Amino acid sequence: MAELKDILYKVTINAVVGSTSVAINNIHFDSRAVSKGDVFVAIKGATVDGHDYIQKALSLGAIAVVCETLPDDIQNGITYIEVEDTSSALAYMASNYYDNPSSNLRLIGVTGTNGKTTVTTLLYQLFKKAGYKVGLLSTVKIMVDNTEYKATHTTPDSITINKYLKLMNDAGVEFCFMEVSSHGIHQKRSEGLQFEGGVFTNLSHDHLDYHSTFAEYRDVKKSFFDHLPKQAFALVNIDDKNGVVMLQNTKAKQYSYALKTYADYKAQVLENELSGLLLKLNESELWTRLIGDFNAYNVAAIYGTAELLGLEKVEILRLISELESVSGRFQYMISDEKITAIVDYAHTPDALKNVLETINSIRTKNEALITVVGCGGDRDKTKRPKMGHIASALSNKVIFTSDNPRSEKPEVIIEGIEKGVEPQNFKKVISISDRKQAIKTACQMANSNDIILIAGKGHETYQEINGERFDFDDYQIVQECLKQLQK
Repeated sequence: MAELKDILYKVTINAVVGSTSVAINNIHFDSRAVSKGDVFVAIKGATVDGHDYIQKALSLGAIAVVCETLPDDIQNGITYIEVEDTSSALAYMASNYYDNPSSNLRLIGVTGTNGKTTVTTLLYQLFKKAGYKVGLLSTVKIMVDNTEYKATHTTPDSITINKYLKLMNDAGVEFCFMEVSSHGIHQKRSEGLQFEGGVFTNLSHDHLDYHSTFAEYRDVKKSFFDHLPKQAFALVNIDDKNGVVMLQNTKAKQYSYALKTYADYKAQVLENELSGLLLKLNESELWTRLIGDFNAYNVAAIYGTAELLGLEKVEILRLISELESVSGRFQYMISDEKITAIVDYAHTPDALKNVLETINSIRTKNEALITVVGCGGDRDKTKRPKMGHIASALSNKVIFTSDNPRSEKPEVIIEGIEKGVEPQNFKKVISISDRKQAIKTACQMANSNDIILIAGKGHETYQEINGERFDFDDYQIVQECLKQLQK
């Protein structure tokens, strides 16, 4: 239980009706979850406005309401708090309710289009290997030291974030690494948190179904760095032109990493093979099992973050060499027939280009590269032809298929992808809307030493079709298909 006035600390309040000296059981922004003695925060979402559900929350026992517009029907005995922004208010209230857990650990936020999951997960692994109690808030999973919880969003809601951070406090966690998505920043889910550092990976075409323009998408990412305190650090990929933009208004101490330009943490690829990378990092050489230039950037970000958090250089290099790739991120297997299958989460044009260029830089060109790729339904349609163009230009053969079609017809999505294929690449392309059949066909098309890339879903173990989730694991399915070829 907490006093309403205590959990309103730092919230910008316009008006109060009733008393704030009331005990609150819980905070909710979903009216269906409200029970007796709770406070209901009315959030204006993209499709639903919580203000329409104030009466429902009150009927379920809410004793206080936080809103941007006071309702016409003010009930006696209920406290109404009118605020400037309920999303922001929820973030501060959640933080206060759980005793500001982010201030009791060292929290690092990682943002960017690609690489967030890899960087946060590998930092979690590295600090665990260094002997610390560590937390992770990622797309794939949430870790409270050794205890795993399932993740549902890249950046969970403010209440969920603070609940897990409080669990981390209780478990004695010292460091926490958190993915910070553009949706999460825009919806103020990370407000009220005390970050010790922020890391920027890169910025490319994504989420333009949510952010109307690329500039808006960039500026939302930038706002995360704008709000970092002066005692924090901001570490950015300076090879990405948006890296400089992220630093423009930050009060945090500024650091950079790069492969192509001068930076505080400079990586150089010496050898790039399917088994890993040999890198020169500042003045030291190291071997890592991670693959490709995009992972060289990730390693530089990890190295820089670990050093800024106080680990010794020699120890960091040793620990990086022990790190293993993240589930669904350039995860590969080689069959008895010497067919290599790679499963990767690449679901943006830039990520797909990076993975295909990495494979092409490693292979001898005597083997075929067969790519299986789709695009998600009910999401940014403008990237579909770009994905089709990249896949068909950089592969020998391509199978366009479904990803998570959601409420769209897979055939309609595939038509959008096909629009990006140039005439000289038409013969390379076939379309199979059933993803399992597409993977099976790719395996049947492959000869010894060929490479199959299955892109788009990576770590996901489901396929979302018409509001239902069906079990679907790319890695497991390609494994089964390759085994069947051996019979």
